[in-house]
Amino acid sequence: MDRKFLLIILDGVPLGNFRRLFGNLEGWVDSGEAQRWVHRAVLPSISASCYASMHTGVSPQVHGCTGNGNVFRVAQPDVFAQVRKAGGVTGAVAHSFWSEFFNRAPFDLVRDIEYDEPDSDTINHGRFHTMTGYGLINQMTPSDVDLFATLTMLCQRYGLNYGMLHTCTLDSMGHRFFHECQEMDHACAVMDEMLAPFIPKWRAMGYEVIVTADHGQDERGHHGGRSDLQQLTAMYYFGPAQGPERDAEIDQLQLAPTILSRLGAEIAGSMTGAVFLT
Repeated sequence: MDRKFLLIILDGVPLGNFRRLFGNLEGWVDSGEAQRWVHRAVLPSISASCYASMHTGVSPQVHGCTGNGNVFRVAQPDVFAQVRKAGGVTGAVAHSFWSEFFNRAPFDLVRDIEYDEPDSDTINHGRFHTMTGYGLINQMTPSDVDLFATLTMLCQRYGLNYGMLHTCTLDSMGHRFFHECQEMDHACAVMDEMLAPFIPKWRAMGYEVIVTADHGQDERGHHGGRSDLQQLTAMYYFGPAQGPERDAEIDQLQLAPTILSRLGAEIAGSMTGAVFLT
């Protein structure tokens, strides 16, 4: 495999916050260097359920993850496994749920927090965090610039064909402060500024890049149910492919087959969402 792709997931960012507060991402849309669409999460629009759907391409009603308290090794084919079958190298910098879904469960703090397993049939290079002790006052999230740097290190050191990064900072801030406040304005602006220098680095390394979220959040900092504030977020694509017209709606189940298509890997039969990049 000679193609390369990165998926950057900023947990819990509603569509309006991306459009209003991420000046670098929006500036690249204006300049023509990025394409932007609306991304609709599955139901329930809760984090773990969305994680599993984004990488299996099937709904929670199929993969069985009903929420954050129900995390296990999924049975369906996933993006990591399909890339490995095609001969690619995979990596992830993310919350420990991702390791449990796509590598092994339960998560073992010592064994699984950092590993390099070239022969793994799913994730070869994992760097995970647990957010143990998380609450409204104790946020317990790593610095996002550290996560972006860690993914870049894995790309440079191991030549990842597919890399995925997930950060919970903005989701945690939204649960604590909601979204119409100075705290969230500042948090989104800081995230945008931290992320921005890495996108040209990744593009120069030959990666296509998608930046998106798993779901949104409503005016009370909630998600999990059916409303546009909870389900809708933005999706930004940096690369040579062409997608639908600006702000067209992308279903979350389209993401897995589209990534595999861009990498030249086989799309599993269970992934029935339409590919949106050509």
